[in-house]
Amino acid sequence: MQRRSREQPVKESISKPILLGLVTAIVIGVVAPLIVPHLVHPSMIYHILLHIASMTVAIFLSAVSILAYGRSRSSRLMFMTLGFVALAIVEFLYLVDATGAVSIIDISAVGIEFPHVILLVMLALFALGVLRVSK
Repeated sequence: MQRRSREQPVKESISKPILLGLVTAIVIGVVAPLIVPHLVHPSMIYHILLHIASMTVAIFLSAVSILAYGRSRSSRLMFMTLGFVALAIVEFLYLVDATGAVSIIDISAVGIEFPHVILLVMLALFALGVLRVSK
């Protein structure tokens, strides 16, 4: 028998369903103090749950793309990863605004909300990721 002395180490990765469950548990654990006061307001709880679900998906996609970027080191994946991170930040800001903890910050005299600027940055990052020419 011949031994393989130059084997590549096998990189084990966490399964995506387990990662999604972990991200969901962490998000719920972190945002629970924000939503507990709103549990008695049936109309607001659905709005807040929508933002929690969106933030969970955005963080999950960020984690998956960070893991993929770690394997490939592609600039296209880096831009996509940063786009998902920007989406997670926007969803967190909208969640905080929906709970009434902090009001959305206007950044100019014309009333542009900060999350809208981050959404524009997110779209630009996705566009760079899609349009980036691989060499």
